[in-house]
This record gives sequence, structure tokens and C-alpha cells, in this order.
Amino acid sequence: MLFDRVLIANRGEIAVRIIRTLRRLGITSVAVHTASDAGARHVLEADLSHQVPKYLDIEAIVDAALASGAQAVHPGYGFLAENAAFARRCAQAGLVFVGPPPEAVDAMGDKIRAKATVSAAGVPVVPGGAEPGDSLESWREFPALIKPSAGGGGKGMVLVRSAAELPDALESARRTARAAFGDATLLIERYVESPRHIELQILADTHGNVLHLGERECSLQRRHQKIIEEAPSPFVDPKTRARMGSAAVEAARSVGYVGAGTVEFIVDGTTGSYHFMEMNTRLQVEHPVTELVTGLDLVELQLRVAAGEPLPFGQDDVRLDGHAVEARVYAEDPARGFLPTGGHVLALREPDGGAPGGPAPVVRVDSGLVEGGVVGSEFDPMLSKVVAWAPDRAAALRTLDRALARTAVLGVVTNIPFLRALAEHPAVKAGELDTGLVERVLPELLPSADVPADVLAAAALAFHALPRGDDPWEVTDGWRVGERAWTTWRLESRDGVHAVQVRGLPEESAEVRMNDEIVPARIRLGDGELTVKIGGRTEHYLRVRHADTLWLGKDGAAWALTRHLIGDPGDRPGAAAQGDGVVRSPMPGTVLVVKAQAGDRVTEGQPLVIVEAMKMEHTVTAPRDGVVSELAVQAGQPVDMDAVLAVVAGEGAPSSGGAAGAQRPERGKATASRATEPASRSEAISREEA
Repeated sequence: MLFDRVLIANRGEIAVRIIRTLRRLGITSVAVHTASDAGARHVLEADLSHQVPKYLDIEAIVDAALASGAQAVHPGYGFLAENAAFARRCAQAGLVFVGPPPEAVDAMGDKIRAKATVSAAGVPVVPGGAEPGDSLESWREFPALIKPSAGGGGKGMVLVRSAAELPDALESARRTARAAFGDATLLIERYVESPRHIELQILADTHGNVLHLGERECSLQRRHQKIIEEAPSPFVDPKTRARMGSAAVEAARSVGYVGAGTVEFIVDGTTGSYHFMEMNTRLQVEHPVTELVTGLDLVELQLRVAAGEPLPFGQDDVRLDGHAVEARVYAEDPARGFLPTGGHVLALREPDGGAPGGPAPVVRVDSGLVEGGVVGSEFDPMLSKVVAWAPDRAAALRTLDRALARTAVLGVVTNIPFLRALAEHPAVKAGELDTGLVERVLPELLPSADVPADVLAAAALAFHALPRGDDPWEVTDGWRVGERAWTTWRLESRDGVHAVQVRGLPEESAEVRMNDEIVPARIRLGDGELTVKIGGRTEHYLRVRHADTLWLGKDGAAWALTRHLIGDPGDRPGAAAQGDGVVRSPMPGTVLVVKAQAGDRVTEGQPLVIVEAMKMEHTVTAPRDGVVSELAVQAGQPVDMDAVLAVVAGEGAPSSGGAAGAQRPERGKATASRATEPASRSEAISREEA
């Protein structure tokens, strides 16, 4: 008998996705949240909610489950999903843990123990060494891959290509492993060059039934983090699928597994040989592609198995229909080295609809976003997953691209343009994948940091149309005796300050000066939308204004344009003069490690500070040779994007005061931006708006 009430010990898109199944099954859903997450989408959609101090507080989660009358706890993935102590605590409290037995979590959660266990069961494994028995510092077979023994999701994994790199790599991996998983134990493995990452979805019940649901191709990765996944793999044929599936089933049987899990393999793309890499004892982020090609609801099956029911089908009943591809939307900026971003979700558009199994393509979105929500730096940067299904792989990729083009998150910089470029890359379309492909072709995939001229013109026209009132002096048509004057709009973007000239009334008849060419233009301001006709082209944008910043979105891309004070076109708030030695935080986050002190002599490129955001580390280095004249932060301190971290003074430079004059101006304070073309410089000054 299924449960009446289930608590979800997670947040974000996976909590929303679990709620969807609970609602369909008529089961009451209970959400937990921290104080800062009270307005999150999973809280709004759940039937009940309870506040906890933090998502990793086991006792608080168990207390919330008992107080709510829940009979079971679904951990989702991440957080407590692979925590055997949490599974045991649930059992002690009389709660059903919707996951495998604690013993299986222990066996597979420790990568070192997992390799030994599955190897004894006859599953091939990658050669390597492990702590505490082996001294990793003495490893000499390169390239090699360092992994946290207790970790997953690619966090803390470091590729090492020489003995000289090994000490620093081990230090970084141990630090990340301790922070992310509470266990600094590492293992090292021989690195397989140009491998494919293929994983098998398995299911097991308490009646001895274990089966697999086919494979997923997860080779499109960056820094060991999956980006785009698909099912089935374009590389795997039916015979290979059967062999790998049998190996995955044996790996699960070897630890008495129950529930849904994933066995991951490294596959040689040339020979087809495969080796066990790890087993994730939980639902995977990429599980929707398996659901779309099998027609099964994995969360429902998890619940039924946890309630003691047998699996309702056997291995011979599993069929793979069509093809599914998933893209992960992250709060990160590919144009700035994929640094985590954040902000308020000012406007949101997400495509959805359709049902698999028919001839028409299907789009599914698993999302934790809500308009008005805040994307901060304390959680993983993944915001949502856009998933496409079609009868064949080529159609699925085309459907994914169209779905991403219809996705917009204004207020937060995302990786959507990068995802579209990756899905359209010739190697991806041909199915010629390996885990190093993204890094090799990265320059081809990165979106330009430059704002297109059409977008700048659209933003200037929109700003030009907004200041309207009853006072005739507020009309921005530029009327004067003779001919209309040009109005210059200075718009700041991430790549600088741009001057755009407009004259006339944009909603009736206006002109824009673009690249020394005068072009007729007209706009229509709709509810959250902007239609622009420039010359013979018509463009449609999603539009939202926040204070003095206008966000425009189109085809999955988004741009933020802020009205800027009249001044030097090269001026940028917070930008240090070239060579001034001011070191700034590249992202909002927390200072993890300070690797230098005031007065230290440093060389260009030397690590100074390590900033952590969304479980990612970024090392900030010295911009030049010199002396650390100021150190503005300490370990544990939160910092904003572009906050001053340190100042490196050159020879003969003053030893202090460098940072004071370089503080980033507060956003919104310098916003004067509109001035009708004057007859003299004094007139320009008098028309500045502060």
C-alpha cells in the first residue's frame, strides 16, 4: 500500500519534480525549507511545508517529518540522498527512507570500497590506488584522475598530467572533498584518454528482482560536470547494451541494492571496452531522459518499491522508444569562464507540453525557478533542465534547440546560449562524443561578450519611449526649430559603455544612428515584451526593467543594459585602470582560502585568494609582479562580485590606499544617461541627469 504523506528532504527542481508525481498519485507532499528559501517554488507547490535551520540538519528533517505526519522521506539527490546515517536515522524514527538500504549506501558511497566490491563480483574496474592503504603522493602513472572517495557529481575531481602537478592537485581535491562531503579521503585512477561516459539505470525491489532500463550517454561534460545527456547512447548497440546492463545488475546485486540507482562506466570509444567507475545510490539529475524513452515514472517506482511492492514488469518488458536529450540550465556566465552568477529572477519563460510515445516532439522542463525568486551563491548553480523527446536523435536535438530558444531567465545570467551552441556542434550532431570534446571545442561554443548592435538599438529605443508624461518638456521627440535633435543614450553592459543615438518618437516614427548609418525604427511595448522594427527587420524581445537596468531576452540569450552617466565611453563602474594591481572577486561567494599576506612579494599568476560559490572554487591570482600592499579579506568572509580582495603594488608604489579609490560604486547611484544633443559642452553638462 502506498504512503499517504511523504516529506521531501531537498529543494529546487528535484523537489518540484517529486511533488509532481506525489500529486498525481494523490499523496500529500511536505516540503522543508530554510528561512532564506521560504518563497522558493518547491515550497509554494507543496501541500505542506516546514522550516529547518539548514537542509543538512538530519534531526531537524526527521522532526519535521514526524511533526507533519509523513510516513516516508524522499531525499531527491544531493544533500542527504547518499547519507547512510540519514537513512538509519529515518528507520529509527519509524520513517521509510525512499532509497536503498544504508548498507548499500555505505558500500557504494565509498568509491574505494565500491570498486573492490564490484570487482569481486566480476565487473571490470579502472586500475588505481586509494587511501589510506596507498600513498597518492607517490603515484607516477599519468595522466591520472583524483576523486573524493565519498563524493559524486564531479566535485573535487582533478585531472593530473604530471608529477609536478600532483601536490597542488591533491591539496585542492582534499579541501573540496572535506568541504563538500565531510571526508577528505581520496583515490586516484589511470585516466582513460577520450573516453565516453555511459551509465545504466537500474531498479531493484525487496523481492529479489533487479533489472536495468537501458543506458544514458553523459559524455558532454566540462570539468567532470555533465552538461547535456541523452538516452539511448548513439554509441551503444543492443549487444553492448545487454552486456553493460548485466554488469550493472551484478554490481547492484553485489551490495543487496533496493530502489533506483545508476551504475556509471568509462567506455573506450575505440574498442568499446568498459570499466566500472562508480554507482550513484539515488535518483540521477538526468533521469528524465530515461523516463521519456521508457514511458516510466522513476519516482513512482521508487515509492512503490519503498512501500514493499514488487516491480510490475521484468527485463524483457523494457522497451526504449525514440530519443531524449536533456540540457542543464546553470546560473553561470560562459563568457567569463563559467563563473557562477546570481540575482533576482525578474522574468521567466519556460516551454513545456506534450506526451511521449506519439509522432510529435515533446518538451519537458524540470525547474525550481519562480518569478521574483532569488538565485544566490549558497546552492548548486543548476536552475532547471530542458528535456526534448522525438522519434529519432536528430529530431530530438532540433527540438531541444527550439525549446532552449524559448527559454528566458531575465535577471540572472545563464548558460543557455552555450547549450544551444553545443547541441548544434557538428560532432554532437554526429554522435562523435567523448568527455574531452567540450574542452577541445570550447572556443567555438562561447557566446560573445559583446552586445549586438540590434540589441543596443532596441534598448535605447525602449528607454527613449519610457519617459512620457503630461509635461510637454518630457516628450522625447527631440523637437526644435529646424530639425529634430538626436538624443544620446549611454548604456552600460558587461563589455563596456555604449553610446546610441535616437531621435523622434519610437512608438510612432523614430530614427537610430547605427554604425554611422541612420536607420528608421519603430517599437511596440507590450506586457513584458518589446517588438522592434529597424529598417526591414522585426525582432521580438522579452522585456523587464529593474531600477535603471533594462533586461532584454531573445532566442535563449539575455542582455542587461543600464543607463549610465555621461562621461568617458571607456568608463565602467568598478573597473580598475589597466595595471593598477587591484584584485577583485570574479563572482559573489565566500573567501575559502587566503594564500598570501600583506607585505608578501608575489609574481604574476601567483594564487592569492580562493573564492567559493555554488560549491565551485575559483583561484584569484596576482595581476602582476609586486608586493601585496593591501589584503582586504579573510577566510570565511562573504564577498560580492567585483569586491576588492587585495592590491598588488608595483615597484615604488605606495604600500596602502590602493583599494580605497577602487571600490565599486553602488549600482543604481550613477544612472544619468539621457541628453539631447547640445550646441556646446556646457549645455551637455547642464543636461546631465543624476
